[in-house]
Amino acid sequence: MPPTDSPAPNVFSNDHPELGSFALRPLDLEREMPLVHSWVTGERARYWGMVGKSLEQVTLGYREIAKTAQVFLGLWQGRPAFLVETYFPGDDPVAAHFSVQPGDRGMHVLLAPTQSPVRGFSWAVFCSVMDFVFSEAAAKRVVVEPDVRNAKIHALNRRAGFRYAELVELPNKLAHLAFCTREDYVAALGQASPSYDSARTLDGAWWDQANRALLKKALSELSHERLLTPLLRSGDAASGSYQLDAGPARYSFAARRLPLDHWDIEPSSISRTVAGDPAPLDALDFVLEFRDALGVREEMLPVYLEEVTATLRSLATRYANERLSSADLLHGSFQELESGMNEGHPVFLANSGRVGFDLDDVARYAPESAARVRLVWLAAQRAQAEFNAVDDIGYEQLLEAELGSATLARFRAVLEAKGLDWQAYVLMPVHPWQWFNKLALAFAGDIAHGRLVCLGESDDEYQAQQSVRTFFNLTSPSKHYVKTALSVLNMGFMRGLSPDYMRGTPAINAYLEGVLAADPLFSQKGFRLLKEVAAVGYRNQHFEALPAKSSHKKMLAALWRESPLGHIAPGQRLMTMAALLHRDRNGVALLPLLVRASGLDPDTWLTRYLEAYLVPLLHCLYAYDLAFMPHGENLILVLEEHAVVGVFMKDIGEEAAIMDAARVLPERVQRLRVEVPDSMKWLSIFTDVFDGFFRFLSQILSSEMGYSTAQFWSRVRRSVADYQASQPELAYKFARYPAFASAYPHSCLNRLQLRNNRQLVDLADPANSLAIVGVLANPLTTSA
Repeated sequence: MPPTDSPAPNVFSNDHPELGSFALRPLDLEREMPLVHSWVTGERARYWGMVGKSLEQVTLGYREIAKTAQVFLGLWQGRPAFLVETYFPGDDPVAAHFSVQPGDRGMHVLLAPTQSPVRGFSWAVFCSVMDFVFSEAAAKRVVVEPDVRNAKIHALNRRAGFRYAELVELPNKLAHLAFCTREDYVAALGQASPSYDSARTLDGAWWDQANRALLKKALSELSHERLLTPLLRSGDAASGSYQLDAGPARYSFAARRLPLDHWDIEPSSISRTVAGDPAPLDALDFVLEFRDALGVREEMLPVYLEEVTATLRSLATRYANERLSSADLLHGSFQELESGMNEGHPVFLANSGRVGFDLDDVARYAPESAARVRLVWLAAQRAQAEFNAVDDIGYEQLLEAELGSATLARFRAVLEAKGLDWQAYVLMPVHPWQWFNKLALAFAGDIAHGRLVCLGESDDEYQAQQSVRTFFNLTSPSKHYVKTALSVLNMGFMRGLSPDYMRGTPAINAYLEGVLAADPLFSQKGFRLLKEVAAVGYRNQHFEALPAKSSHKKMLAALWRESPLGHIAPGQRLMTMAALLHRDRNGVALLPLLVRASGLDPDTWLTRYLEAYLVPLLHCLYAYDLAFMPHGENLILVLEEHAVVGVFMKDIGEEAAIMDAARVLPERVQRLRVEVPDSMKWLSIFTDVFDGFFRFLSQILSSEMGYSTAQFWSRVRRSVADYQASQPELAYKFARYPAFASAYPHSCLNRLQLRNNRQLVDLADPANSLAIVGVLANPLTTSA
């Protein structure tokens, strides 16, 4: 194209509501190559394949590209800002890897380097290019083949609705093949802006509210764990004004002292001064000011601060974008409740760290975003992969039920197109983040040699649950949950899944279900397990040489868990037990609304709840020396007319424990056995239920409904006593693990995270992993 006095006119333009005008026009191969050369040869554009090339080489390259593609210069507010290539896939080497359809269009996008990034710019450019491609009436589907390492473009592709298929070997890269129809794109735009706006998390008012809430929690929980010792300034020990000093910093607040040494602090009463002058509340300042008292190691402090910051951001995000108040959640659906929770774990300060996620990942995969997610599927060679299931479920049966024949045929075609034997592989789902950020890189050798083959995404859409790595099937809610490995550091653990644990998980679930099914008490109380019916794990030959506890050995595994929806009666609904502690951004608690809507008085409502939740846990302990991890996120309540009539216990395979050294267990159930002295067994109730959940439940009922903590603990005492009276044959166990001693060891959870934020406890030896500090008075005796 000969030089002209002015560039060619724009072929497309649109306006962004916040960022202004975007346009595309044909690239002037003579006039504008120096500009393009400066963009494509930098390290930032390494996936463009022209790093280090001369101007002449780049110009020759673009002349070749122009023979089969159209090249456009993208303009933002009239200035060059990005580069676009569009082409017919049938004219490209990628055509060898899929069946080209009429209406297919390919595209490549490159953003210009900048020293001043603009929020939302990448997404605005991407949408402008997609709009441009689909502005051609004949264009039906966009095909892309980005380098497998290019995580940023993968995030944009997935956000725009691209469905990922297999990995393909192209002349210059290992690439992902992905497709987006016009319908996919339109559907994705409906949820492309996350259900919350990331920018609003930095709004000062919401940020300050999150800091005040987290500081209230820090003052309460760290005082409860005796890391801090507030000084009473006025009033009495039951209800007074307190002061806490660290160098020149002073915190003042009002608190009630409740059973189990619970500090009920009024958030609005918290104030801070530094050297006598008023100072803003800042949770990070607080951690730094009290770092010596907290005992955070210097090498761990930066990561802990990062986790606290991420938790603050998560909470501020939830506040800023709260769609459903507590009054709305009273009638909310199961998944609206699941995504609507604000608290996270009620004890841990840094409970939403998710170290490894970026902002786009939070918007796409965090439970509060309620985004729809498709899972990536891999084929794994049977020599290194193992599938296990309960006896009544076979491998083919499970895949047919979960994927359907059409998807299975599509996946099989991918393998056979590579000359691979379908029968030599096991299929397994993976978290999209795990694939793009971990497996595609760390398992590159397995991919290169065909031990792992990416088959693409399945069609069903899922929603992340509170546990982050577990997904609920939105397309077919009666299908199984899928729990995946996720190499993200969150609340004291890298959230991987062990292939070794997966081997025994179905057998463990079947065994425990048999235990419960043989005892009529559990069915009478409506206590059921959500079985993990199948599991699959893959072993990387190099990582297998690492120490047993290495998180790198837990990067590729998954399990399938029953959905509760097929196990409830008409008129019943489901609610995460975490909802009982929920407060919306205005401080309105959900629990009192639930009790009032039931038409029951607090004592009757609580009695029914204890019958469904506490009594079965007592029976597990005393009759079977069996303990679960019964915190709020692990329990699903079954409600009728807003009252609890049953519960589902989940997360069985990793978190159940059998504390009976003499019981004969099947081989694959052996890992459930843990050695716990009799003197510590009652802590499975006292710490996990009383201190970890009831302490907060009783405070809400006391402050919001006038149902005093003395009434609460008296009601719990009666439930325990009534249970024991109903089981006289277990009297010897009641004596060995007494429920009514005056005090018990005080097990402190934040101390565990402050000691080691990568492994709170050794699941194989939980008793010796605890952080015990003195004793806590037993509210069953002190409140009698």
